Amino acid sequence: MTLDPDQLGRSKSDLAETLKNLRLEASLTGDRLSVRCGISQSKISKIETGKLTPSLVDVERILRALGAPTAVAHEVCSLARTANTEWQDKRASWRRGIEKRQAELAALEADATELRYFLPAMITGLLATPEYIRASLEHSPGDRTLVMSRKLERQSVLYDGSKAFTFLLTEQAVTWALLPPQAMAVQIDRLSSLTHLSTVRIGVIPHGTRSSRGPMNTFTVYDDRLVTMESFTGRIVFRDPRGIQRHREIYSLFEQSALFDEEAREQLGKWSALYRR
Repeated sequence: MTLDPDQLGRSKSDLAETLKNLRLEASLTGDRLSVRCGISQSKISKIETGKLTPSLVDVERILRALGAPTAVAHEVCSLARTANTEWQDKRASWRRGIEKRQAELAALEADATELRYFLPAMITGLLATPEYIRASLEHSPGDRTLVMSRKLERQSVLYDGSKAFTFLLTEQAVTWALLPPQAMAVQIDRLSSLTHLSTVRIGVIPHGTRSSRGPMNTFTVYDDRLVTMESFTGRIVFRDPRGIQRHREIYSLFEQSALFDEEAREQLGKWSALYRR
């Protein structure tokens, strides 16, 4: 699927119009379609008017109820996947104020119970020291002091006993020299100390670890509800259950290769010692 930001915006209205036209071509009322596919008539109405974006599962149920030809079903399902994907431009986020992004992240973290972070490039703010956060904001516009404060406030969620956090970091993410050597050693020591929290699992993947997949993108999985994937220019939000499941499968693959607990602390200690020398 090609992720054209403009297309991501249009796809929701296109999907609504397409599903409505298919129903009309099948000479079905919304009530009759509701009975056939087991979706309430009010929900179908909201889908057809674009007030509600249906999941891929809902779309498949509607298509089966309409008896849509295979080629049409494939095309509409592709449209549904795009409609369940959102592009958030980084420059637009900066214009709104990057501190607002911190509030959005805090809300996501508050609503989720199981959170999984795949970090192939850098350490996330939840695990960062103040010095690391300050350095990571060097190229960000706006009030960096306020953003830094918000990032540090968000770290309190790690101590919420109702949640379970798993962080997977490659050696590059842990050792990327964002700070002078002594400060990097302190940052790595912080990762080691956080492995003792009952709510936190930190896995590290050293260079040379064999894997059938390359660590292409930073992404976060919030329960089974959504996935966010980061890039230089923005982030993509996936809400389609199949897309979420695929990211969870990729996450599990890397999780099997990671070192945890005492092995992770031993490896982190070696990386910290290298910086101290």
